[in-house]
Amino acid sequence: MRGPKKAVGLALAALVLGALPATAGGDAAAGRKRAAACQACHGLDGLSKLPEAPNLAGQVEVYLVKALREYRDGTRSNAVMNVVAKDLTDADIDNLAAYYGGLQIEVLPPG
Repeated sequence: MRGPKKAVGLALAALVLGALPATAGGDAAAGRKRAAACQACHGLDGLSKLPEAPNLAGQVEVYLVKALREYRDGTRSNAVMNVVAKDLTDADIDNLAAYYGGLQIEVLPPG
């Protein structure tokens, strides 16, 4: 992407990212306790145990907050996650996001 298209793309990205808070402000320790319900699919360590479930370790915290709130209100559709998220409070979501977002992962290039 060059010239005006690149400038528009960068401006749009800055606008979107600027509208998101840097963190959700949750309590990672409380999120770890709440994550016990998530571990069957996503693992307590945030590494998925099922091929259709994403890894959550190291995900961007604000992304996790947004996704969980969308599952809770039905904006985002997934048969399992809509049921799981429906009873989550805003504090639960912030705490889960803080926990999973705070997990450190290491990425290694293929050997």
